[in-house]
Amino acid sequence: MAATETRLLVLGAVMLFEPVNGYQIRRELMSWRIDEWAHIKPGSIYSSLSTLTGQGHLARHDLVDGGRDVAVYTVTDGGKAEFARLFRDAMERVDPLAPLAFHTAVLLLPMVSRADFIDLLERRLEALRRAHTERLTAPAEGDPDASPPHLPAVADLWSRMDRTEREWLEQLLDQVRDGSFAFAGEPTRWAPPPDDPGWQMDADRRRYRQLLRG
Repeated sequence: MAATETRLLVLGAVMLFEPVNGYQIRRELMSWRIDEWAHIKPGSIYSSLSTLTGQGHLARHDLVDGGRDVAVYTVTDGGKAEFARLFRDAMERVDPLAPLAFHTAVLLLPMVSRADFIDLLERRLEALRRAHTERLTAPAEGDPDASPPHLPAVADLWSRMDRTEREWLEQLLDQVRDGSFAFAGEPTRWAPPPDDPGWQMDADRRRYRQLLRG
């Protein structure tokens, strides 16, 4: 996975759960199975936390919690701006053969406003339509018989993938416009099951906030 998408995931997770320690971020992201679909190793999460802190996008706070030392992270104003930039780029960048950045951004949709997400979906849909039209109208170059006969089948696969994403985006746009999902600043009716580790993380977060206030 490209470093930019790893940065997007880690920044988004810290924003979602801050103040949060590194182990909690690792556990949460691994529960999203990012090792399977994003090919991120656990060590990369810790490395990204360190890099983002060094760049000023995250702030590290060394606390003593219940007699033990713990490092917790919060997002700086610069980190919020960096997340917004990475999120926007992932939404607008159209590459049907490399969709990972877009998939990552959609996973983090609760971190942006509904209006912004609609705007970015509309931009992506228009970019896909434009790219599809350009491919259809592009003049053929050279002798078609000079290319292997199986290439049109591959081109047909790409075209179908393109059409599938456009149809999916149109459906998602309708859902978002109709009020589906919960975006930044909106209440949510969803809650994890009682045995979900997120409840302990929420209790830790409240305690970390008290410690940070001194």
